[in-house]
Amino acid sequence: MNKRMVILGAGESGVGAAILCRKAGYDVFVSDGGRIKDHYKQELASHDVEFEEGGHSEARILEADEVMKSPGIPHKSQMVQKLIAAGIGITSEIELAYRFRENSKIIGITGSNGKTTTTALTYHICKEAGLDCALVGNIGISIARQVALDPKPLYVAEISSFQLDDIQTFRPDVAILTNITEDHLDRYEYNFENYIRAKFNIVKNQTAADHFIYCEDDPVTMNYLNHFPFISNPLPFTMNREIPKGAFIANNRMTVTGHEPLSMSIYDFALKGKHNQYNTMAACLAATTIGIRKEKIRDAVKTFESLEHRMETVMTIRGVEFINDSKATNVNSTWFALESMTRPVILILGGVDKGNDYSLIMDMVKEKVKAIVCLGKDNTKIHKAFGNEVEVMVNTDNAIDAVKASFHLASKGDVVLLSPACASFDLFSNYEDRGKQFKEAVKEL
Repeated sequence: MNKRMVILGAGESGVGAAILCRKAGYDVFVSDGGRIKDHYKQELASHDVEFEEGGHSEARILEADEVMKSPGIPHKSQMVQKLIAAGIGITSEIELAYRFRENSKIIGITGSNGKTTTTALTYHICKEAGLDCALVGNIGISIARQVALDPKPLYVAEISSFQLDDIQTFRPDVAILTNITEDHLDRYEYNFENYIRAKFNIVKNQTAADHFIYCEDDPVTMNYLNHFPFISNPLPFTMNREIPKGAFIANNRMTVTGHEPLSMSIYDFALKGKHNQYNTMAACLAATTIGIRKEKIRDAVKTFESLEHRMETVMTIRGVEFINDSKATNVNSTWFALESMTRPVILILGGVDKGNDYSLIMDMVKEKVKAIVCLGKDNTKIHKAFGNEVEVMVNTDNAIDAVKASFHLASKGDVVLLSPACASFDLFSNYEDRGKQFKEAVKEL
């Protein structure tokens, strides 16, 4: 009898996993407690995969030999608890993809901030060097879908803590941990250590032949480095000292050590801002580790275009610049955005709070922000945090009003920065939707 695989959740990772399991000959059933998007339904049907939506057929799910849980479903959910009680194995989409990947190499990138930019830049370097590779995971398409439909010798994968929660054997050849700051604490029982453990899972299966790239300037990473022993080759990156192995920036020059040392002025980086210098070091280290020549790396770093919704300049209207940083879904991302600002800021903040500690950006707000426009259903925590520090605070509950209010409060030479520090699900379908609506509203001014 074919192995019975049940997939909980029919988003990108769930549908990708369903296609992969079907191709592997499994008996596949997909169950989603919510509504499945039409294009995913059509896809499941075209691959002859049975599915249900709007609830779970418990008896059928509990007959599974194995269950793939979409990363968005927490362990404490009722269905997952029943599976655990029944002793049914629960796996993740990246684990499944790893099982069927054949001889491909994987560069896996995680971290609280900068992982999307680092992943995109690493992929850009690999592509510019002529490698046959795919951009997968949290960015691009699911790794399972790629393995099923268009396998590649190299995958550059952005991996979230949720995806790392359920791995058993998944092992990237090169692991990058950009940094660790408080995020998603609502998912981890408000225990920061649980979240830190999830991030360090990226190295737990690595061997002595693999590489671990991490930020030596990140206090949380360094404090926990010895708590989670790893046997892969350590490659730190830093701005604080010259190191014999890894990457560093000194006197405005980046040096990447290795067989072919790379030296490059930070003024040649396409990506601006201190945080992007860290992202660039990490990506360059990954590239040298897999043997890409320094000339190719240098050219790619110069030509990279920044991502949509990440410090994306929308336009300047009557001397007021509008910047879309909708991807800033936690406080630290907003800190980095503010840190790179050189002009007075009207800051658009708010959304679904994930246990945010706004004191982390208090100094930045005092120094750079002249007004805050709240964009969320419940803005009380933001008012409580900044009410005594910021003279003008306005509540809005849609992108059009937020943009109009910001423009009204701005003077020539100011910046309107959408960097919400929160998830978007209260008013938008996701951070992309929030960013797109912001951009549309700016263009309508």
